Amino acid sequence: MKKSKKMLMQGLSLSVLLGLSSTSFADLVMNSSGNPGQAAMSWSSSDASQLLNNDSLDDDADEISPQGSTTLTTTIRQANNTPVTTTAKPVQLVDTSRYGSQPSVNARAALVMDAQTGEVLYSKNTNLALPIASITKLMTAVITADARLNMSEDITLQQIDFAGAGGKNSSSTLKAGDTMNRAEMLLVALMKSENPAAAALARTYPGGRSAFVAAMNAKARQLGMNTTHYVESTGLDPHNISSARDLGILVSSASQYGLIRQFSTTAHYDFNLGYRVLKSNNTNALVRNGGWNINISKTGYINEAGRCVVMHTTVNNRPAVVVLLGASTSQARTNDATNLLNWVSNLPKRI
Repeated sequence: MKKSKKMLMQGLSLSVLLGLSSTSFADLVMNSSGNPGQAAMSWSSSDASQLLNNDSLDDDADEISPQGSTTLTTTIRQANNTPVTTTAKPVQLVDTSRYGSQPSVNARAALVMDAQTGEVLYSKNTNLALPIASITKLMTAVITADARLNMSEDITLQQIDFAGAGGKNSSSTLKAGDTMNRAEMLLVALMKSENPAAAALARTYPGGRSAFVAAMNAKARQLGMNTTHYVESTGLDPHNISSARDLGILVSSASQYGLIRQFSTTAHYDFNLGYRVLKSNNTNALVRNGGWNINISKTGYINEAGRCVVMHTTVNNRPAVVVLLGASTSQARTNDATNLLNWVSNLPKRI
């Protein structure tokens, strides 16, 4: 398996790997083994470091002013993967009604933003601070990636990782004693939204959970996410709050991390835990179905938050961020997202 992964890394440049949207890096590693049912992602330290170092090239790609309301600086990639940084005009609400009726959404709050220019194309209660459930895990992934920790380090789940938060227990298909490396923990937290994995990532962070949560809030302030506050890393606690506007900023920032792009959009993966194989599917039906070009995805649900989803997509050659908070059901969330994506696909390429 290690030999196969080494050959894969030599045969495909990192720029090509991270530019793929339909197949995740994890899938490529899995398929290279020739035996998908036994695929266990156990990268070498050097492989994981290469991925993280590649991400560092884009660290300053999205720069939001401290107030979070002036300009959005975006790095776009040409066909040859050469970064081109452009400073867009101030983020503003754009009148798109003249292009046809806007779709109504079930969600309490919604945002569609042009990820290249920062223009807000669709807006509903975008500044309303709401519980965000497992959308929290997107910031968990950013903090984990920023720390540049050894992604091959094994982490064993402890009973405390299943204790839950905010008075909620953590239901999971994982068990105390299960061991994965840090990369696998991040993958299962993003694609399958496993709460114990997100808890373990915080527990094993330098300084522990308190330092991790402090880093989450510091990152939010750095990005200009003014209505956002985190109290833990999983999203089970309803005191994790944010607004659609703030999450639009977070998604734009997270899209610069190749590790997060690949892991959050992995449709299916089999985790080899040694004594059993944990077959896992992405929590976003739009990712599983593969009908849209989705670059970042994270879903969330607790009673207080309703059904939530954030995505970075490319529609009709337009990079777009979609945020939905507080939909009543999973189907309503999927319908909202599909309606908004279809609506964007019929807009002129640039307004």
